[in-house]
Amino acid sequence: MSAWFDYTVNGFVIGNIYALLAVGLALIYGVSNLVNFAHGSVYVVGAYVGWAAITYLGTPLPLTLLCVVLVCGGLGVAIERIGLRPLQGASRIAPLLSTIGIGLVLDQLVQLVFSPDPRAVPMQVPEWRIQVGGGTIGALDLLIAGIGIVSAAVLYGFLRFTKLGWAVRATAQDSDAALQMGVDINKVNMAVFAIASALGGVSGLLVGMYYNQINPAMSFEATLKGIVALIIGGLGNVPGAIGGSLILGLTESYGIAIFGTSYRNLFAFVLLIAMLLWRPNGLFSGRRATPPEPMTGTFIARSKPIRVPKWAVAAVILLAALLPLTGHPYLLQVGANSFLYAMLALSLTLVAGTVGQVSLGHAALLAIGGYASGLLALDAGWPVALAIPMAGLITAALGTALVFPAFRLTGHYVSIATLGIGEIVSLVILNWNGLTHGAIGLGGIPPLEIFGHDLGSVESTYWISLGVLVLLAMLQARLLNSHLGRSWRAIRDDSVAARSYGVSGDRYKALAFAYGGFAAGISGAITAHVYSYINHETFGASISILALTMVILGGMGNVIGAVLGATLLIALPEAFRGLAEYRILIYGVVLLLLIRFRPQGLMGTV
Repeated sequence: MSAWFDYTVNGFVIGNIYALLAVGLALIYGVSNLVNFAHGSVYVVGAYVGWAAITYLGTPLPLTLLCVVLVCGGLGVAIERIGLRPLQGASRIAPLLSTIGIGLVLDQLVQLVFSPDPRAVPMQVPEWRIQVGGGTIGALDLLIAGIGIVSAAVLYGFLRFTKLGWAVRATAQDSDAALQMGVDINKVNMAVFAIASALGGVSGLLVGMYYNQINPAMSFEATLKGIVALIIGGLGNVPGAIGGSLILGLTESYGIAIFGTSYRNLFAFVLLIAMLLWRPNGLFSGRRATPPEPMTGTFIARSKPIRVPKWAVAAVILLAALLPLTGHPYLLQVGANSFLYAMLALSLTLVAGTVGQVSLGHAALLAIGGYASGLLALDAGWPVALAIPMAGLITAALGTALVFPAFRLTGHYVSIATLGIGEIVSLVILNWNGLTHGAIGLGGIPPLEIFGHDLGSVESTYWISLGVLVLLAMLQARLLNSHLGRSWRAIRDDSVAARSYGVSGDRYKALAFAYGGFAAGISGAITAHVYSYINHETFGASISILALTMVILGGMGNVIGAVLGATLLIALPEAFRGLAEYRILIYGVVLLLLIRFRPQGLMGTV
């Protein structure tokens, strides 16, 4: 019984930490109708600010907390003022994508300043524990609980009794009415971002103290946990965010007790998908609460796409096919890599650009394709030439089946659901030892070959990747010019109008994900045979964000734009290899600049 008491205490402690994250997310969503994907990055900044204050300045705990609050609060103001306010009046998905870019930039800056190595946070509270029944409670447990309770009380007082708090509540209820009554919406947004970021920074410091370790990579997980807690409680519901955080903390703690630590995150994301499907308004919101509006048009900036003559496309393909004759193996390796990413970009530009379903977990399709082909070749003894296309079909079927229940979701829920599904796929690969070999991964995957002829050379890999990319691009272009393509764009532009004309949204979305899954699965399969080894981390969430950046760079829904975006973001950085450690920072800055100044992409949207 003492062990279960300790797990319960741990669940409440972690739940309190999640609550500081989720309350900030709820405040931001309430006034801005925005899920802030940069919130986890502010959490990391708070952790490192606290660590630096303790290590270099020797600050006591109260002063450490004050430093974190001031720095992170100021960072929140900067995010709202510089990164988001210029996007007022833009497409509803634009600020969400902007927060993703801001998160990439902040994470990379923290890594460049402090290095990617983990840091131990010095303990600033006594390490005694008191016996309670059959378990124990420590001083840090009480501190975290106290900070959570005090923060909730202060926030309640602010919202209930101050003029600015009334303005925040009015804006959350009806921003247009609040504006007409003289409320300064910009001031409200700035105040909310400052408060939310301060709470997030304190949460990061407390996590560092609790686990005695911080690192720049923990931002992504923190963002996801805050979002899960927010969905459980209900978007924009501050008390619900607290309740959802406690539920998530207890669920994780009890899950670890029963199944082990490797399943910890899996419970959170399964809970996320379950809530999105059966109670998307959250446990603490009314069942009849108004669902979020569809992001009509998603990120499609009205523009006239650049038309490239067919003879020019054919000339470029011919030049690319002749490149191996130059005898530069490294150049061919980079080219093949860019072609494989271009296949992923083709998949995503169809799903996000043509159909309007912004997917933030698209790298999971690469993982399914890579593991399917690798397992067929290794365990089932299939020839590589058959394993790769079969992997594409498996990815198409499995990927569509996984995302199909999310088709009825609207607004931010679609992006959140695909992100959660992507993480579930990665965690299932990690934990399903009998099929995927678990954390060991797949090694010794056979190289590319056909009818016994080895095609594993750099030149062969290049030509195969180019040939497959050309075939997939031609087929996708054909589909987009057909009745099917027009139906996809109708769903994207106005799903309600399309449905009134008899266009079945679910069926057409399934067809788009099936083709997109096939293209991404082929890319993942070829990658697995080229690398000869893959594991659950090979196709991480950062690849999904990179693919989205490629698609936006080229132009949403634009086939040639997807290939161009992939080529530019993969091949060009190789010309500046000395800046390799700045690559993610460059991707984040590119994403932000595109959203702000060229949302239609280089080739225009289709």
